[in-house]
Amino acid sequence: MSHFVIVGAGECGARAAFALREKGFDGSITLVGTETLLPYERPPLSKASLSETIEPKLIAAAERYEAANIRLLTGVSVESLDPEARNMVLSDGAVISYDKLLLATGASAREFPGAPAMSARIRALRAHQDAIALRGVMQPGKHIAIIGGGFIGLEVASTAIKLGARVTLIEGLERVLKRGVPEEIAHALAERHRGEGIDLRCGAAIEEIGEAQGHAFIRMAGETLEADMILVGIGARPNVELAEKAGLAVDNGIAVDTHLQTSMPDIYAAGDCCSFPLEIYGGKRVRLESWRNAQEQGTLAAANMMGGSETISAVPWFWSDQYDLTLQIAGLSDGAVTHLRRDIGDGAFILFHLDAGGRLLAASGIGTGNAVARDIRLAEMLIAARAHPDPAALTSTNVKLKSLLAA
Repeated sequence: MSHFVIVGAGECGARAAFALREKGFDGSITLVGTETLLPYERPPLSKASLSETIEPKLIAAAERYEAANIRLLTGVSVESLDPEARNMVLSDGAVISYDKLLLATGASAREFPGAPAMSARIRALRAHQDAIALRGVMQPGKHIAIIGGGFIGLEVASTAIKLGARVTLIEGLERVLKRGVPEEIAHALAERHRGEGIDLRCGAAIEEIGEAQGHAFIRMAGETLEADMILVGIGARPNVELAEKAGLAVDNGIAVDTHLQTSMPDIYAAGDCCSFPLEIYGGKRVRLESWRNAQEQGTLAAANMMGGSETISAVPWFWSDQYDLTLQIAGLSDGAVTHLRRDIGDGAFILFHLDAGGRLLAASGIGTGNAVARDIRLAEMLIAARAHPDPAALTSTNVKLKSLLAA
């Protein structure tokens, strides 16, 4: 009987384990996770978990793992991996052999250069315990300083200010959401944050962060900010240490091919930890940190571990909720030279990003609630079809995007 092992009990790893059963795999499955909790959803950590409930949103209850005969090991990590012997040593000393292996080790928060180790007053937001700590200071009379104007920093800021805390957000670049979000949308979000009372500072240089006399501090030129907590949200790095030590190829993540196969036989990698060639963009190697990508690659990895030959074909998709606004992005805008705007009412709009040949590469939208969801989904389908839509039709509110897809 074959034994498939999955290292990493997050969205990707848990999805892969259940997908193996759904696709008919009847061998043994072991899912290994470093946290003591059952696998849980991470997007709510910067959203609902901070304001509505502090309980983790489980991917599946314990009974489902038992019913699917998935052996779930929590609170342990993999110390070493031997691809030739096809086994690994866990932190508790146990040795596990495998026939096929999936590395879904995810990513870790980047640390601020020169900063002290993460502590009670200086934290990142990657795990449920981080959300609990943050929630404790999201109240009137408390001051939260956030370093980094990316999705996590802005989402936490919007929740904290609504709960009555004072919030200072510091971004070293000239604007927020510099990576992957058009300036027009980033500007709209920045103005909303300032309007809600966020002290948003862009282009600010931080000299030092630390703790002293019961508070955290951020030292900048001519000023020192004191805070009850500092959230460091300056991006993530892929967890590739295990793969590197085992001799697997690494290139901005564990390098895989279009089937999620690594450079070693019978070892696959998926989710935030891996980089892969995206054929729809000419084979450009990318690494995506998104909930949907983790789900889709978990399912794809399961199929190929069972002998399939499915390839990565999904268009990248991202979203962020801030206040009553939702931002959605489909595709990758790198290489775009034309940017067109389509207004869809009540302040909502979508930007279409085309290359020099007129091909639609990406679409970015913002609006209240689900205002842009339908059109972004249609744009996603146009991107997948490698469409060259009429620019005038993209900007016209009288032309339905669905008609462009049909064409």
